[in-house]
Amino acid sequence: LSRLSVEIGRILEAKSLTLVTVESCTGGWIGQSLTSVSGSSVWYERGLITYSNQAKTELVGVPADLIAKHGAVSEPVVQAMARGALEHSPADLSLAVTGVAGPDGGTVEKPVGTVWLCWHARTGAERTESFLFSGDREAVRVQSVVKALGGLTRFLQVLSWGP
Repeated sequence: LSRLSVEIGRILEAKSLTLVTVESCTGGWIGQSLTSVSGSSVWYERGLITYSNQAKTELVGVPADLIAKHGAVSEPVVQAMARGALEHSPADLSLAVTGVAGPDGGTVEKPVGTVWLCWHARTGAERTESFLFSGDREAVRVQSVVKALGGLTRFLQVLSWGP
């Protein structure tokens, strides 16, 4: 994780970009990983932990009816989290995660290990992915953090900034 976090910081600093994270199932683990890098205050703008549905609505503006219709662990909700994070911060890009870490909470449609990630740039570029991780709660959470950071690295590499 530290290697990924250092690489993300290098890219963000080189491009003069800042990042906001909005996390549900990872509970701040992504933000902790990123802020473990010395100098991260240059490029890490803020992190929000929106664990409850109410927090998703209050802190990043996810419409309650969107959560009611699709569930907190869904593509529309993770996209709304990522977009809302940028609306509620001055950052240039966001990373959002929501999922079912377990051992409880899973359903037939969304079993334990279901995780949605979204990377969104103020330019409008966006990438969303879903995963079905295996293992216990900690295994699902760590896999979520690894995929979130790895996906952010790939997202940053394809973004075009500037004129």
